Amino acid sequence: MTHLIALIDGSGYSQSVCDLTRWAAERTDASVELMHILGRRSAGSEPADLSGNLKLGARTALLQELADLDEQKAKLDLKRGRLLLEEAKAALEDGKISTVTTKLRHGDLIESIAEFEGTADLILIGKRGEASDFAKLHLGSNLERVVRSATKPVLVASRAFKPINKFLIAFDGGESVMKAVRHIASGKLFTGLACVLLCVGKPNNDLQEKLDDAAALLRKAGYDVDASFETGDPEDVIKNRIETDGIDLLVMGAYGHSRIRNLIIGSTTTEMVRSCHVPVMMFR
Repeated sequence: MTHLIALIDGSGYSQSVCDLTRWAAERTDASVELMHILGRRSAGSEPADLSGNLKLGARTALLQELADLDEQKAKLDLKRGRLLLEEAKAALEDGKISTVTTKLRHGDLIESIAEFEGTADLILIGKRGEASDFAKLHLGSNLERVVRSATKPVLVASRAFKPINKFLIAFDGGESVMKAVRHIASGKLFTGLACVLLCVGKPNNDLQEKLDDAAALLRKAGYDVDASFETGDPEDVIKNRIETDGIDLLVMGAYGHSRIRNLIIGSTTTEMVRSCHVPVMMFR
């Protein structure tokens, strides 16, 4: 791992994203690019006509005032974005991360990620954005879009960062989770951490073989692996193990491509990210 992209939006999760980015960069000697995306403004359209039956002169004045306010807001958003990036960069550099760059862009978040993720090894994002309702546990509106569109692993920050000593891989035998296992075995991000490899469901010969192969690959890479099966509802079983085993980070495969797989894996992925109080690293 040599390059990380961290998405900063000014929400309450931005600090946690910075802390998680620092943790990942320190463990992998990676450079960091902090990105703040300003939503694309509507272009070529007149401001909404709120003038009713005003006379022409008054109506023209009102529309001009609305246009001026829109321009002023755009300038403030730009200034705020620069300040957010400067503060985040200063925090990472204080944490001894040597190479930190910033990027402020107008446009669509997904298009921006597609443009720049080719040079990255990992994308970091907060679980919820600025407008999210914490009481209802709604996920950020952009999170699922990022996970579904990104070709690189996505690490989702929880509300508050805490030291990571133990991680759990939610194993289903699919290609996405095997991609995660190979990534962990060949990289430095999880080196020295305790590993729980959990498969939820009834064991069969094929799944047992895949679980054994995954455990062997991780053990060969030097990991202390606790591999097991457990029956029950996947969301409940995984959440319970995170709490009882003191898990600090969850690794899992993300949304599949087929419609049926989306219904199964997608719902579990969303529920895990929504309800877990630890960072979640997802692979497609």
